[in-house]
Amino acid sequence: MSAKSLSEAEISEVAKRLESQSAEDVLRWGIETFFPKIGFASSFGAEDVVVIDLISKVRKETTIFTLDTGRLPEETYEVMDQIRARYGVTITSYFPDRPAVEKLERGKGFYSFRQSIENRKECCGIRKVEPLNRALAELDAWVTGLRREQAVTRAALPKVEVDTAHRGMVKLNPIAEWTTQQVWDYIRKNKVPYNKLHDKNYPSIGCAPCTRAVKPGEDIRAGRWWWELPEQKECGLHVK
Repeated sequence: MSAKSLSEAEISEVAKRLESQSAEDVLRWGIETFFPKIGFASSFGAEDVVVIDLISKVRKETTIFTLDTGRLPEETYEVMDQIRARYGVTITSYFPDRPAVEKLERGKGFYSFRQSIENRKECCGIRKVEPLNRALAELDAWVTGLRREQAVTRAALPKVEVDTAHRGMVKLNPIAEWTTQQVWDYIRKNKVPYNKLHDKNYPSIGCAPCTRAVKPGEDIRAGRWWWELPEQKECGLHVK
């Protein structure tokens, strides 16, 4: 089924019904409705490996893709290979446009993103947003591992929504209401491979130079772009 065959009203009705359903139910509806033109955007953090495990129980042939920014921690690549081996899945990598990266680094250096929000969004735009747009151009629906508890910018996150920033396609956030405790209970119970940086107080993991460990009592997103205010901490992948 194409996303174009579902009206916003129909998607809204589905969203209301699925809001009280389990993550696996949300994924099953999305995969059954849109396969093969549905994909999971994974950065291989704790939430994302949970979603991959859930997808494997519904239909493991579902597209899993990642944005290889060129500045990911070594531990992220390690868990990617562990996931491939564990589930027998293909992980499709999307890289940033090489000329754009070369122009940015030659003109502004290697850490321009720390100089201003504008510069940081420029870097994210090149390394993450543009590759995501290329990935989504091939799909009618996409899945994320976003949770409401992660950030103030995600507090009202629905499980099913119309992604107006990306052609009005369907966006699924199946574990939107999960707590951090639920995520880790699931990982341990199902022995899901996970990024070992989580064991070093990295609850949220992005590019290496933009991620640090958090201190006791800090917010779980405090280690991402720590030089910015909480309400500014989105890279442009998830916008309204």
